[in-house]
Amino acid sequence: MSLKKILVVGGAGYIGSHTCLLLAERGYQPVVYDNLSNGHAEFVKWGPLEQGDIRDRARLADVFATHQPDAVLHFAALIEVGQSVKDPVAFYDNNVIGALTLLSVAMEAGVEAFVFSSTCATYGLPETVPMDESHPQAPINPYGRTKYIIEQALKDFGTYKNLRSVMLRYFNAAGADFEGRIGEWHTPETHAIPLAIEAALGRREGFKVFGTDYDTRDGTCVRDYIHVLDLADAHVRAVDYLLGGGETVEINLGTGHGTTVKELLGAISEVSGRPFPVEYGPRREGDSTSLVANNAKAREVLGWEPRFGLSDIIRSAWDWHARSNHIA
Repeated sequence: MSLKKILVVGGAGYIGSHTCLLLAERGYQPVVYDNLSNGHAEFVKWGPLEQGDIRDRARLADVFATHQPDAVLHFAALIEVGQSVKDPVAFYDNNVIGALTLLSVAMEAGVEAFVFSSTCATYGLPETVPMDESHPQAPINPYGRTKYIIEQALKDFGTYKNLRSVMLRYFNAAGADFEGRIGEWHTPETHAIPLAIEAALGRREGFKVFGTDYDTRDGTCVRDYIHVLDLADAHVRAVDYLLGGGETVEINLGTGHGTTVKELLGAISEVSGRPFPVEYGPRREGDSTSLVANNAKAREVLGWEPRFGLSDIIRSAWDWHARSNHIA
């Protein structure tokens, strides 16, 4: 019996590559489709790489015809919130037009199972914490709005076409493969953990904290950090769920535990044994005070729960960055 093929769009990127690792471990054949604008060919280790852009309908159709995937996982988005404010056109072009092009070709090819990489940014400012999936969706930046638009499209395609989807709303992805084969490598880097680790490694001059007057236990923002392998595990479970006949559903992915920026920096100093300079500045526009997931639905629908905590996240990230030369 041949392995079920899963087209992993954006599979050369951070979360996509870790998901390919787990797909292969669990008996699927990942096929990566990536334009390598943010991904890395050397991260494609568990199946073939098909190079192309999600806005290229002809190239997509060719890849679907060649591989005939049983399901699609879509990771190929622009993700940097600050950049979405500076260049919203690029975000709508890639995240909306690109995603709709991919969805159109997938449905034409007869694919009925689609896993979408969404975000807690679709919720906007938290009205209650922790946030569950019924929290109102009122995104406050173009990034969040582009993801919200595709969620609406997926619900319509579920109602009026034969496409069933799982929309996975991430909180803060972090960490790396424990064997050091792949890790977090963005250019430029904008995520807190790799930035702080690079400061501890002496590759950056220091770390800047935006805002110390939030209504939190130490005045800095609270975020829910989730290990990238826990995220990848949820994606594989989502594929299992859809191929088993599961219906369209939206699911939060987080640990349910919040960490302040100061607590995060303290944990990185402790794991690394290297203090590093920290600069405190004013708040950054668009930052929420606290973003923490209620993850009960993930447990209920997918049988998923996070296995790794903050120390695992930092240790695996530290090991990856310390041994790699990828300076963003």
